[in-house]
Amino acid sequence: MHMDVHETTSDVMMIRDTNDGYGLVTRLLHWSMAVAVFGLFALGWWMVGLNYYSPYYQSAPNLHRGAGILLLIALVMRLAWRLANPKPDDSGLTSLERTASRIVHWGFYPLLFALMVSGYLISTPDGRPIDVFGLFSVPSLIQSKGLEDAAGVVHEWLAYFTIAVATLHAAGALKHHFVDKNTALTRMWSGPPA
Repeated sequence: MHMDVHETTSDVMMIRDTNDGYGLVTRLLHWSMAVAVFGLFALGWWMVGLNYYSPYYQSAPNLHRGAGILLLIALVMRLAWRLANPKPDDSGLTSLERTASRIVHWGFYPLLFALMVSGYLISTPDGRPIDVFGLFSVPSLIQSKGLEDAAGVVHEWLAYFTIAVATLHAAGALKHHFVDKNTALTRMWSGPPA
């Protein structure tokens, strides 16, 4: 079957980001990571109240750790994809909005990375690896008694800060969509215009 150059270019543009909007890969990573961040926060908030006799005492932390490692992999993929793709045009934003957008977007990478490293340090200082749903395990690299307590405090504060920033990000997107009537949210939801 013969495909002409126009079809091939169109298909590539739908996968990759363009000046007009976000491609399929960016949108899938964005929304799946958003669900994971809020889901992991809710799971973490719930599981810290579990006692030893709860049927979820072991399974909830295992789910949280495994999903956290997958989120770390997605974060690395998203950063690599972001660096390899053009940034959609943001000329519809004010100078202040553009600056705030860059701070929030680029700030999410080190914030999420620090959150996940602190979670790793809660789980591994006793020498046990993190099992990721039986697919692979992440070894313990640092064994240090008491490290999990300090890492736990950092992890908790970073989790609350991450959710606050993510909520502000979502509020900004809704403001652009409903108040400013621009395409910022639409481009992340449905991609570049056809």
